[in-house]
Formats: sequence, C-alpha cells, structure tokens
Amino acid sequence: MSNTEKERLQDSNKKKEWKKWGPYLTDRQWGTVREDYSKEGNAWEFVTHDKARSRAFRWGEEGIGGISDDHQYLCFAFGFWNEKDPIIKERLFGLNGYEGNHGEDVKEMYYYLDSTPTHSYMKMLYKYPQNEFPYSQLVEENQKRSRTDKEYELLDTGVFDKNEYFDIYIEYAKEDTEDILIKATIHNRATTSAKIHALPTVWLRNTWRLPYNVSKPYMELLDDNSVRIRQEQLENYTASFEGNPEILFCDNETNRKKLYGSESENEYFKDGINDYVTLGNKDAIRPDKQGTKVSGHYLLEIPAGESKEVKIRLKKGVKTSTFSDFDDIFKKRLEEADQFYTDVQENVTDSEHLNIQRQAYAGLMWTKQFYYYDIKEWLEGDSGRTKPPKERLKGRNNDWMHLHNTDIISMPDKWEYPWYAAWDLAFHTIPLARIDIDFAKDQLLIMLKTNYQHPNGQIPAYEWNFGDVNPPVHAWAALRVFHIEKKQTGGKGDHVFLEKIFHKLLLNFTWWINRKDSEGNNIFEGGFLGLDNIGVFDRSAPLPDGLTLEQADGTSWMAMYSLNMLRIALDLASENEVYEDLAIKFFEHFLYIAQAIHDQRDTHDSLWDEDDHFYYDVLRSNIGDSQKLKIRSMVGIIPFFAIETLKEVTLSKLSKFKERLLVFERSHPELYAIVSKWQEPGKDNRRLLSLMRGFRMKKLLQPVLDEEEFLSKYGIRALSKYHLENPYTLKTRNELLSVSYVPGESDSAMFGGNSNWRGPIWFPMNYLIIESLWKLNYYYDENLQLEYPTGSGDLYSIEELADKLSKRLIDIFVPDENGNRPVYGKNKKLNQDPHFKDHILFYEYFHGDTGEGLGASHQTGWTALVADLIHKYYNKN
Repeated sequence: MSNTEKERLQDSNKKKEWKKWGPYLTDRQWGTVREDYSKEGNAWEFVTHDKARSRAFRWGEEGIGGISDDHQYLCFAFGFWNEKDPIIKERLFGLNGYEGNHGEDVKEMYYYLDSTPTHSYMKMLYKYPQNEFPYSQLVEENQKRSRTDKEYELLDTGVFDKNEYFDIYIEYAKEDTEDILIKATIHNRATTSAKIHALPTVWLRNTWRLPYNVSKPYMELLDDNSVRIRQEQLENYTASFEGNPEILFCDNETNRKKLYGSESENEYFKDGINDYVTLGNKDAIRPDKQGTKVSGHYLLEIPAGESKEVKIRLKKGVKTSTFSDFDDIFKKRLEEADQFYTDVQENVTDSEHLNIQRQAYAGLMWTKQFYYYDIKEWLEGDSGRTKPPKERLKGRNNDWMHLHNTDIISMPDKWEYPWYAAWDLAFHTIPLARIDIDFAKDQLLIMLKTNYQHPNGQIPAYEWNFGDVNPPVHAWAALRVFHIEKKQTGGKGDHVFLEKIFHKLLLNFTWWINRKDSEGNNIFEGGFLGLDNIGVFDRSAPLPDGLTLEQADGTSWMAMYSLNMLRIALDLASENEVYEDLAIKFFEHFLYIAQAIHDQRDTHDSLWDEDDHFYYDVLRSNIGDSQKLKIRSMVGIIPFFAIETLKEVTLSKLSKFKERLLVFERSHPELYAIVSKWQEPGKDNRRLLSLMRGFRMKKLLQPVLDEEEFLSKYGIRALSKYHLENPYTLKTRNELLSVSYVPGESDSAMFGGNSNWRGPIWFPMNYLIIESLWKLNYYYDENLQLEYPTGSGDLYSIEELADKLSKRLIDIFVPDENGNRPVYGKNKKLNQDPHFKDHILFYEYFHGDTGEGLGASHQTGWTALVADLIHKYYNKN
C-alpha cells in the first residue's frame, strides 16, 4: 500500500515546504533567558506569567497547541475562557524557579497525542477546568511544602474531581503546504450544561520594532468575516472562521501603562482582547477592525456529555476559504497518518506498546520549536531602543558573542525546558531517525554550525549557560543515526552527512583534550556533565586551590568519544583512505585513556577500585595526596559505555590501519593488556574494543544487576540503593557533606533542586547501558551468560539481558495487573478514568522504587527513547 506521508517527506526534501508550518510556538516564552533584560539576570522575575499577557516578546511566541511558520512571522493558537477565571487561558501556567518546592513546574493537564513528521496531521488534548483555575492555590501550597514533600499538582486541588471540565482536542490537517485546516472539538465532561468562550487567535510576531524591519505587517477584516493578513516575508494569507464569531482586533504591543506606569504611543495592546472578553472593556479593542492580533470570539453552551466544534482555515493567498471539504480532508489526513505509523510499527504487536510508541513519537513532533537568539543583540540591545543595563555585558553568555540561532529545533520540553540542550538533543535524534531521518541529521548538524559551535570548538550547552559542559555524545548519536539510515536504505549510508559532522567534531574533540584534561594525563574533569547533584558537591564549582577532581565519568565519556570517532573514521575510510590515519589517531587516544583510568601511577590514583570492583571519582591534591570518592553511582557505570565492535571485513579492507595496530601492539603491549582483546575474533568474526576486559565487565555488572543496589523493577537507578543505609560522607574543612539514596524528588537545592541523580531512573543512561549490551551481543555468542538478577542463580545471554532491561523500562508506561500504569503512581484519576488512562505523559525521570514519573511532565525529548526500545524489542536492529 502506498504511503502518502512518506511521499510528503520525500517532497519536503526536494524543497516542497511541507514542514514550513508546524507546532513551532513554544509552550513558555515568559521566564526565559532570552526575554530577560534585567540587571541581575533574574529571568523568572523579569517576565512572569502575569506579565506575559501584556508584554510583547522579543525572541519568540508562545501558545496552547499553537503553530507558526518556520520563522515565526505569523502565529496561531487557541485561547479559552470559562467565565470564572480572571483571565483568558491563552498560555500554560506553572511555577517559576522560586515558587516550587522542587523547582519550576508546569501545572496544567495536556497531552500530545499524534503528529506526522510533516505535520500534515496533528492532535493534542488540553483539559480546561470549568471552575476557576486555582492559580494562587498552586503557588501558595507549593511554597508551604518542603523538599521532603511531594509537589502539589493541579489534580491535587480537586478541580477535576467532579468531572467539571472540558476536554479540548486541538487538531490540524494540511490540504497543502500553506493551506491549514484547524479544529477544536470541545467536550463537556460534566453532568450539567456549561459555557465556554473559544478564541482561535492569529497574530504577528512583533518584528516591526526591530532595526532591520522594512515595513509593518497588519491584518484587516473582510466583508465575509475572514481576515486578510499582509506580512512582507510571507506575502498574503487569509484566515477564515466558520460560522459568525465576533472578530476582535488589538495589537501585539506591550501595555507599558499597565506594566510600567508609562505612556505609550499605541492605544491598543497585546492584552486588549483579554480585557474586552473578561472585563467588558470595549475601549481595549480596535474599532477599525485592523491590527496585528485578531481572535474569532465564539460563545458556546455545551450540554452535559456533548461536544461542539470550532473550525478555522489559514491559507496563503487573498482568496477566502470554504469549509465544504473540511471534514473530508481531516478524515483523509488521519487515515494517512495511521498508514504511516502502521508501516513504522510494522512488527509491534502489543496494543499498549503501539499506543505508547505512537504518543512518544507525537511528543517528539510537537516539541519542535522555533528558536531565535542573537547574543550580540541581546547583550548590547537593539539600536534605537532603550539600552540594557551595562552589567549585562559582563554577565551571562558574554563570551558567546558569535551565537546567532534561528532554526526549528527539537526541545527537551517546551514548557520547563523551552531551549535546546546539546546532549538531550543527541538522544532525541535516535527515535527521530525512525520516522524522519533528514530531520534527525539536520538536528545534529545544527549544533555544529558556525553560528552555534564556539570558535574554540565547544558545543553550546543551554541558554542559562552556553559554556557549561554536557557529556560528549554527539559523535555517538551521529553514528547511530548514520547506521539507522543505512539499514533503512538497504546498506547505503549518507557519507556526506558523516563527513560533515566528523570534521566539526574534530574541533570539539580537540577542545575537550585542551580544556578538560588539566594535567595532560588523559584523565578528564568535565564538571557536572549533566548529572546535576550526583556528586557529594557541585562538580562544576571551583575547588579549593591545589585540588583537582579526576572524574570517572568525564574520562569514560572521552574513551567512548574516542571509539565513536574511530568508528566514524573507519566508516569514512571505506570510501576515502585519508581517514585511516585519523582512525589510528583515535585508537591511540582510546588506549592512552584506558591506561590512565586503570593504572596506579605517581601522578594519580586508578579510577578503578580493585576492592569494590567499581569506578570512582578521585579528589587529588597538588602534593600527591588523593582520595577516592566512593559513591556507587551512575558515574562508575559510564566506563561500560566505551564499547565498539568491528567486522573483520572492515579491518581487512583497511590495510594501513590494521598494520599500524600491529606495530602499536608490539611497541605498547602494556596498553593492550588493559582493554578488551580486540585481536580475538568473536561471533561472526567481529572484533571487540572495550574499556574493560571481560572479568572487569562482569564484576562491574554485578551491582548494576543487583536489586539491592542499582536494579529497580523499572530500570537502572542513578545511585545504588546501598547508600540508603550507608550514606557516603565527606568531611571538609568547613562542613560534613553527604550523599544518600533518594529515589524520588531531590532533597538537595543543588542545581535548583528540580532534578535528582541520587536514585531515580533516567532513560538516556539506561538506554546507553542497553546499547552496550546490544554491542556486546554482536561479539559474544550465547555461551556467555550473566546472572540476572544478581544472586538469583538465573543465567541469561547478553541479548536476553538487553531485552529484560528494555522491558523494565517500557513497563513504566504499561498497565499492571490492576490496570495501573507505574508512571502515574497511585493516582486513581490518571490510572482508571476513561478520559485520562490511555493518555501518556513522558516524564523527565522516574522514581527508583515505584517507577512513578517525576520532574518535567512532558520531557518527551529523551524519554521518547522508549519508542526506540520498543522498536528494538520487536525488530532486533
């Protein structure tokens, strides 16, 4: 059967712009670094949720289930009002970084349910209470709670207890690249009739105040209740509203009088429609029926248990649209979406796995965002406008003046993390590659563009601190995406993509060597490396003079990076022998790092502990004293990630590389005694490169597979449960520091306290553990078996072990024998209510004992790796 969506993807690659329009609005622009022009760099206070409805944004736009073009000149989203709230619900509410007892957090109920890669069909669900939204209650109750208390969520307020709410399904279908059909289906779940105001809203991002803008765009009402949109970069569009709603205009301008008590040259502001609808202020909207923001105002009374629809059509050109073919187009696009995912999920048989995987893909598609940020303009201010405080020039990100971002980027989560994070993005590309290989490749290349990557080679981390250090997983992700496509295309890899990325990663690898190996001894520091509070102290903070932290994870990431670059060089050498020399170089790097991490020398302690059979960070002084920080954490498991297998046919084709390996072995036999015996052929005549030989690997995996240590019912914990009864303590000159097993929300304020690596289950690290097992399975046959769980006496092959760990992670989202999904804990509403129970939330991390979702509730970014685990579980490729 033909697959129309696949054909669209091919068309979009030939410059038919099927992806020009998509869900590129953020869920939260307020409270971001980009919009912060304060002296102190206090982003959360400079533009708050309350101020957001009255302040025109500079760098992007937000909305509920909204869309925009790929440069965000023109935007669309819905607003709703239940006649009880003080404001229109046109943006998602949540606590800022100072209001939550566990950091910032969205306090809404919404789900991303479906989307094709070209966004030819999209669907999301927003649950809107019919009674007053408990804004102040959520703030006040969370501020009362300590770090040892759970977060107070919207469901805890009781606002959904009597089913007095609306289920609002927001859907999009494209008739063509710039002909977009929009529908909101509003269900009244209550037992009595209820009123709702629906306000589908079109607006223009405020570009007319920028120094390089040519002309001001505008919108105007036509005789048939449609709206003509004139925007120079987009040309003409027309928005048509079905029925006869009241058409309300204002301008996307800051209400300076309300926010700052100052006069403005404008009369109509961004919050004009809100003030007209909720306060009856007729002077707040434009009487001339023109402006830069417009809403169709529908007042609907919906009987109990019934639903009503609102339909809009946004189309390029000056001709207004009809709605006669609207339902047929929607039906066709949904059928095409079903066919696309039927092919993607061809071998997946379990209905729950099908549902989980499709919603994970949907979340990845919906969390794309137009990301716009020019550091120079942000620091110095726009010409002709009020200059920012001079303190900013020496403040956040001042050493990233080259950075100018204006792209569609996959976000970790568009509310809590509405900014890219380099290592998150690398993980996103793996499941992305299963449904849109070109978007996955583009995402990896974006971070290495000259207007992203620092001239010194560093990859930007995230907007709060671009200079922070994320684990170097870009090369790993590039390899995975390359080989996924190679299998999709029957063996034809995109060597041009791989070569582009390899050249830029050479700069980044050199940056790591020069900046993060302070002693030049192949032991790396790195800093917090994305693992937040996993250590006994903040590993990114400066240490007292004379102290250095030698990191097991930083060093192991570099061993893994060396093997990734080695493998890329070998893949490229298959078509260009020049890369053989670089492959040799990275092989030597790998061996020297392996020697450094294991050897006991005068310059440093071995990071491997022979008594515990585990890897630890080492705190070393400049007079030669050293101390192992014996925390049994994910830090000590990361050496397991440095694994690669090579086919004999690959080695036989690369004679220079193979010859150099033999020469190096003869001259440095001590190095070969440390790592895996790469010379010995394994299954299918493959060779194994690993940081550990077999005996160390088995010893390391014993606590990893022990249910009293790392192994939870739902995956591998970030910290061993051993530390529940045996906290690790470190006495310093001024205080006693401690790390203990905390399976749920963090009890530490380190890194803001909204994430925890002291016990919970994190998908990216679990995925890498399983991937290492997949690689080992390429080398070892079924004769190698490991005890699982440790102490059980049950033995399994490497492949069986990978499957069993994968299933534990997948089972977080699967209903148990009582119909409860572990991800939802004991929440009866989420687990049993027919209007909740089949909708999946993909959390940031998961409780180490119960599997309950924690942290950001829409972290579909790296938690979407569950989609790839399901794929591998059924396909073994």
